[in-house]
Amino acid sequence: MSTFEPRHSWTVTMEEAVAIQQQLRAEVITEDQLGEVRYVAGVDAGFEEEGTVARAAVAVLTFPDLALHEYAIAHRPVTFPYVPGFLSFREIPAVLAALEQLATLPDVLLCDGQGLAHPRRFGLACHLGVLTALPAIGVAKSRFIGQHDPLPEERGAWQPLRDQGELIGAALRTRVKTQPLYVSIGHRLSLERAIEVVLQCTPKYRLPETTRWAHRMASNLIQEGDLPE
Repeated sequence: MSTFEPRHSWTVTMEEAVAIQQQLRAEVITEDQLGEVRYVAGVDAGFEEEGTVARAAVAVLTFPDLALHEYAIAHRPVTFPYVPGFLSFREIPAVLAALEQLATLPDVLLCDGQGLAHPRRFGLACHLGVLTALPAIGVAKSRFIGQHDPLPEERGAWQPLRDQGELIGAALRTRVKTQPLYVSIGHRLSLERAIEVVLQCTPKYRLPETTRWAHRMASNLIQEGDLPE
């Protein structure tokens, strides 16, 4: 099991949260430092007790066959309000607690959220990547900011996602004639490698298998007793 040293408090004001994002975004690495991939992990969070408690799940899958290898679920009190652009302050404390339970740290994290495709270029995937030093990818179901050209309908088609002329991610079609996913760098890999990993993790469905497992766990759609040992 790993322990991640705290870099800042999670009980902060909005102004302090902005300052943390602006400070830590300088540490985001956008070059490939992803070596051999044996384990990929999906990260997601749901909320319980009227939104006062975060329930985070990390599902570790073997790669490339995408079989569930290990999982962890953790609960932590929520200390930050729901504000778009600051979801990491609500979710990451519980996610870190779940990651610390794992016997096998994954080679790359696929986060249900944004990375660089964020107004301050520091979405949840960047925040989690910097805090853990793990390669991370933002894989969002909807576009937060930026614009892109229309995509061809075939699987694997993608278009650059740009904001104010800056390349911040990609709109990626993972299944024929379905809505695209929005992929962006989180930490320690390039956009091209991020797209490659996401496609390898979506053999059948629109969402990566990592996300599908983590979402069901975080949303309590699977009882822990029904999961493999």
